[in-house]
Amino acid sequence: MKDPVAVVREGVAVGGCSCASWCLAAASVLEVDGSYGEGGGQLVRLAVALSAATGRAIALRNMRAARRNAGLAPQHLAAVRAVVALCDAEVEGLELRSRTLRFAPRALRGGDHRFDVGTAGSVTLALQALLPVMVAARCRVAVSIAGGTDVGHAPCADYFGHVLLPLLARMGITPRLEIVRRGYYPRGGGELRLALEPSAPQPLFLERCGSVTAIAGHAHVANLPEHIAIRMRDAAVAHLGLATDVTPTIATAVLDSTRAEGPGGAIVVWAETTTTILGAGRAAERGVRAEAVGTATGAELAADLVAGATVDLHAADQLLVFLALAGRGAYLARAVTSHMETAMWLIERFLPVTFTVEPRGRLTRVGVVTRG
Repeated sequence: MKDPVAVVREGVAVGGCSCASWCLAAASVLEVDGSYGEGGGQLVRLAVALSAATGRAIALRNMRAARRNAGLAPQHLAAVRAVVALCDAEVEGLELRSRTLRFAPRALRGGDHRFDVGTAGSVTLALQALLPVMVAARCRVAVSIAGGTDVGHAPCADYFGHVLLPLLARMGITPRLEIVRRGYYPRGGGELRLALEPSAPQPLFLERCGSVTAIAGHAHVANLPEHIAIRMRDAAVAHLGLATDVTPTIATAVLDSTRAEGPGGAIVVWAETTTTILGAGRAAERGVRAEAVGTATGAELAADLVAGATVDLHAADQLLVFLALAGRGAYLARAVTSHMETAMWLIERFLPVTFTVEPRGRLTRVGVVTRG
């Protein structure tokens, strides 16, 4: 089976262009409606990632049009700028609150890179844009990103390291992650380092959950009392006990100012089964009781285990682009979210793949096959 990225790049003129004008002919520019479906920052990040990976120039319109503060926010600017650095792209419209972006990638490049998302913008969301490009580069790439490592509405650093990366390892993608320093809302100041040797993604089929072999996790606080981490842990354990007989082993930690910037915390839990790994996590929030954070985290993972899912809803969204880069794959999820629907629509516009969505009892089987 031919590499889906190679199929696309064969028909696109990329690399070696140094002109100041728009690189590619207008006919080859893919128009993307940034308000489609979920219509948020995820669509922007994934669109530029796919553009860089495939060499296909894009014109994004109506970006985040339905949001209260429409257009590009600072964290979206940072993610796009990071992708620009990995593919030497020419860009128009890369400015605060811009609703239109033209992005023309040139040659993918490896090496070491350093980026700053700014304040508490999510580092892991920036990595969602960068990692597919790092995979497509087929050479060693290392990035250091400063910003928020454990913030609301984004995967926590421990989820990224203990759930998503182990799933990618089953596809032959094995980045090395280092949590240099934690950063929280509103100060940020955290840092993650991610390094990837040349990788070729392999198909992944997760068709059954299997039996649970271990439940682990990490609840931490920084520059706050230890009892907050303990209360998050105990609340999560209480809910996980309703889903499995396996006793959870969730470590707690208190980080000082040498390991974290400012006050904050998070809890991430994950379940290892005979076939897969599932997880859930939440960042601690001011004004939200520790028990509520732990309960929400434990209940989310418990729901996936009871349903027999093979990936949690967050991984179900994030794995789609890597399955498409591999050309084949499938998994079982509790539901198909609007994020997933938007990602499938967008990926099919860049790569010669087709997604399938089929009910399987209480679950939904999401699959991808190469067209032609």
